[in-house]
Amino acid sequence: MTLRDSDLADLTAAAGRTDPMRGGGRTLAVAAVVAAALIWSASFAVTKVALAEIPPMTIGAIRFGFAALILAAVIHTRRDRRLPAVRQRLFIGLAGLLGITAYFAVENLGVDLATASDATLIVASYPIITLALELILRRATLSVVRLAGMVIAIGGVWLVVQGGAGGDLRNRLWGDTLLILGGLVWAGYNLVAQRDNSGASPVVVTYYQTLAGALGFIAMSLFETDRWAWPSPANLGRMLFLAGLCSVAAFLLYNYGLRGLLPSVAVNLLNIVPVAGLVWAALLAGESIGAQQIIGGAVVIAGVVFGLYQRKSDRPVAVPNAAESNTEKDNA
Repeated sequence: MTLRDSDLADLTAAAGRTDPMRGGGRTLAVAAVVAAALIWSASFAVTKVALAEIPPMTIGAIRFGFAALILAAVIHTRRDRRLPAVRQRLFIGLAGLLGITAYFAVENLGVDLATASDATLIVASYPIITLALELILRRATLSVVRLAGMVIAIGGVWLVVQGGAGGDLRNRLWGDTLLILGGLVWAGYNLVAQRDNSGASPVVVTYYQTLAGALGFIAMSLFETDRWAWPSPANLGRMLFLAGLCSVAAFLLYNYGLRGLLPSVAVNLLNIVPVAGLVWAALLAGESIGAQQIIGGAVVIAGVVFGLYQRKSDRPVAVPNAAESNTEKDNA
């Protein structure tokens, strides 16, 4: 699955001509985040296999370095080359350092130390972490329906992975702690990314986020030079998969969807990831699926649907751009 340049242009055009909070626009936003979740559902397994040969920070450097090159090629072959101002690029880059360098560094280390089941359960708690941060910053009001949906979704994930934990417990606690920290970082990324008022297309925003994230990973990977070795062809293929689909296509889709959804709603949709990951395991690895896991998947989907509920007071706070602010001042 790849996004052609025409597909990227259509995605960009849609972002410019629709209000994601109205009718089909919000439906497109939800569909974009769901598509990103389905792509990301394969990333844990791919990263876990690659970690056997490639150090965690080096994985990030290779993955997002490739992704930045792909996005640079897309940006410089488009007819519309309007780019954000320098200050706006720095703000987008800050989001990239949070959502790419910081988050994936913590995730890679956590996945390497914790069990897959632990990682799945902790990632499922991210919507609650994001909602709590929104409430602390007073950017959202508490909706009982949405909160219930998130709790239901987490319960469904528990049913899916219950009994699947195991393995070496030596570094498990450290891995779990890192994954919880990753939830705080991811929540911060969602809140920062949504405040971008550059008006740039999802392609441009994703490019500058990815570039900043890649540079951060390259700097950290220098501490792993003693473990560097040329990756096998299979792992190079895994890096290209992580770069092209998980880092480019999925982030484009997620950034588009985030424009029309509250951060906690968008993150709640990511509860689809462990369910989809279970399906990938059955299709690609031949693993069996039990009745409890099927029920758990249905509960997750129900929780996600409840979590999408929004009252008018729950809608994202609009951040006026500079032009709008100046116009208001002139009118005053």
